[in-house]
Order: sequence, then C-alpha cells, then structure tokens
Amino acid sequence: MSLALWFVAGVLLVNLTLYALTGGADYGSGVWELFALGPRAGEQRELLTRAIGPVWEADHVWLILVVVILFNGFPPAFARIMTAMHVPVTLMLVGVVMRGSAFSFRSYGLCDDRARRRWGRIFAIASLITPLLLGVIIGAIASGRMPANPHRLSDFITPWMTPFCFGVGLFALAMFAYLAAVYAAAETADATLAADFRIRAIISSLIVGLIAGAVLLLSIRGAPLIWNGLTHRVWTWPIFWLTSAAALAALWALWTRRFALARICAAAQVALILWGWALAQYPYLLEPDLTIFNASAPPRTLAILASALAAGALILLPSYGYLLAVFKRRRRADAAVGLETQAPESVF
Repeated sequence: MSLALWFVAGVLLVNLTLYALTGGADYGSGVWELFALGPRAGEQRELLTRAIGPVWEADHVWLILVVVILFNGFPPAFARIMTAMHVPVTLMLVGVVMRGSAFSFRSYGLCDDRARRRWGRIFAIASLITPLLLGVIIGAIASGRMPANPHRLSDFITPWMTPFCFGVGLFALAMFAYLAAVYAAAETADATLAADFRIRAIISSLIVGLIAGAVLLLSIRGAPLIWNGLTHRVWTWPIFWLTSAAALAALWALWTRRFALARICAAAQVALILWGWALAQYPYLLEPDLTIFNASAPPRTLAILASALAAGALILLPSYGYLLAVFKRRRRADAAVGLETQAPESVF
C-alpha cells in the first residue's frame, strides 16, 4: 500500500470527523431551535443563531472534501454510493439547500417577524431530517448490502430501508444534538442559559448511549461486518474503552458544570465513534468487494491528489482558523447582563 493511498484514506476519515464535529453540531443547533421551549425559548434560539452564524456554511467544506476525495481517490466506491444511494443522497442535499436558504432568509432577509418564524421552522425541520438521512446513508454503506449494478426500483430503495440504517440515522441525529447542546452550554456566559443546555446535553448523552446499544444489536443482522469488527477485532477494543471513558468524562464534566472540559470530551467521544466504525469496517469501503486497495485510483492520481490535499491544507486550515478568530471570539459579556469583564468564546 503506497504512502499516498494511506494519506488520502486518512484525510478522508479526518474530513468526515471534522464535518461531524462542526457541521454536525450545526445540525444539532437546528434541532434545539425546533424544541426550544419555555420563557427563555427566544434567548435559546438567539444563542444558537449567534453561535453558528459565522460558520454555518463554512463547515460544509469538510463534506465537499469528502465527496472530492471519494470521486478522485476511490471512483468505484463513489460511483456505487451515488448510484445506489441516489434517493437519500438527493433528499439530503435538498435538506442542506433548504436549511441554508431558510437560515439566510431568516437572518438577513427583509421580512417581518411572522415570516422569520416561518423560515425558522423550515430551518429547524431541515436540520432534523438532513442528519437523519446522512446517518441512513452511512448505515447503508456499513451494511454491505449495496447492489453493484442497481437497475430495478427496489435496488434503489431496499439497501437503506432497513431498521439498522434508520437506527444509524437516529444515532447520528442524537449525537449531533448532543454536540450542539454541549457546545452551547460552553459558549454562553449566562448561567441560566448554560443550565438549560446542560440539562439538554445530559439527557441527549443518555439517549446517545441507549441508541448506540440498540444500533450495535441491530448490526448483528443488519451489518455483520461491523458487528464482527467491533466485537472480535483486537484493535477496536481500545477504541471502545476510550470512547466509553470520553462519554463518562463528558457526563461528569456536564454534571459538575465544567463546560470547557465537557466540550473537549464530547468532541473526543464523537471522533472515537467514527474511528471505531472505520476500524471495524477496514479495509472495506463497501462490502463485500470494494476495499481501499482495489477501489483506489491509479498511483499517479493518488500522488497528485495527496499533493493537492497537502497544499490545500496550508491554505484551508489557517483560513478556517482565521474565520473563527474573527467571528467567534466575541466577549462573554455580550451574552450576559451586567457583566463587565470579557473573555474569548468557544471556537465551536
């Protein structure tokens, strides 16, 4: 296996992880906007809007890179996924567009309060459906039941219409809502708002654990490769224990109101979940026949792609960091009444 192939495969996983940690939390913010209740509902929505406003579209760069890497680095896998998963992929992209359009019209459009509320509902509903579909697609990829040459209508429906796939979809939705709640609790200097999202984060953390157990059981029949990889491979056990430790540490940090630590632990938990999935499925991109070896592009193409990714990272990563530094380092006093001292906000 060439160094370029290792590099490209690693960057693919890193970009998927970054999308979950950033774009996933944006989806979760929309979920909490939909379920904002009580006398502080308006303040909760305002906090979420302020938190994701500067980066709500920039986070999609990681998903774009995932698509580009698959297209150029692993074209057979890209072709099969985009063909067999045409229906959920198209619906997911419609959700992305609706979500982005609704956020723009609500935040920057010249409309009255009633219209803004309407756009806000569209934004929230799209934020609920889109990550569910993303999880369904990932579940179909992990299930190993994607047809190589779909031509009947059922070939485009049955691979992802399974309990396992929808279980993964619900798991992704719960995980993103959990991230958003943790990030929001860490971003505000208002103790009352922080307490609101602390409760949401604790509840969603428990829900994530329950759904994770259910998905693992569903994988026995729905994704045997994942089940065997998670339960029988030596290298997945350290990931399992590290994930459990990160989840418990995040829960403890939330319980004791150490929100900065909770944010780090929650991000580590989600990253380890994705890495555990990748290790359980290794070396397959699509079971039973497409691995990262036989589905990869020619060595010259991989070398060019690896060079382009390395060079692009020198521009992308500092630019993304600068974006966060400019827009996200607000003063905590902006969200607290009567607070005179100022402190930098979270980078999420």
